[in-house]
Amino acid sequence: MPVVLDAQRIARSLARIAHEILERNHQIEELALIGIRRRGVPLAKRLAQAIHDIHHHDVPTGALDITLYRDDLMRTAIAAQPVIRRTEIPFSIDDKRILLVDDVLYTGRTIRAALDALIAFGRPKAIQLAVLVDRGHRELPIKADYVGKNVPTSLSQSVQVHLTEIDGRDEVEILES
Repeated sequence: MPVVLDAQRIARSLARIAHEILERNHQIEELALIGIRRRGVPLAKRLAQAIHDIHHHDVPTGALDITLYRDDLMRTAIAAQPVIRRTEIPFSIDDKRILLVDDVLYTGRTIRAALDALIAFGRPKAIQLAVLVDRGHRELPIKADYVGKNVPTSLSQSVQVHLTEIDGRDEVEILES
């Protein structure tokens, strides 16, 4: 189980992404971060804090549940009893630059579902994507704007992200199936 990112590297990756976000988004007052449940939410909050530390501006954050927007919902074991978590977006997304945040970008299907779910809340000016890990193997034409680390994987591997807020530790590891 090789660890590809430890706590220090995760922190550095998020700091670098925060700087990249600020370089690309000059009108910071238009920016809002929305984390995809589950691990995208604490990552969005960490990015918002990093942006505040650099720019001294509070960026609104929210949480998006995509369960009912998944294209595989009826094909999986969770279809009979899907676990639906709360979407919490305490601001209007209209005319905002929304930065979707997730832990791992893989096939692109989660992001497609997130885009569908997000559009149900309004019409943002733009949507960008930040991920901690991009592992490749896209099935849809989706690309992240900000990536913490590209981790080439085989289809027999999985990428496990552990965050202190949920798992009690910060690390990213690759597991063999």
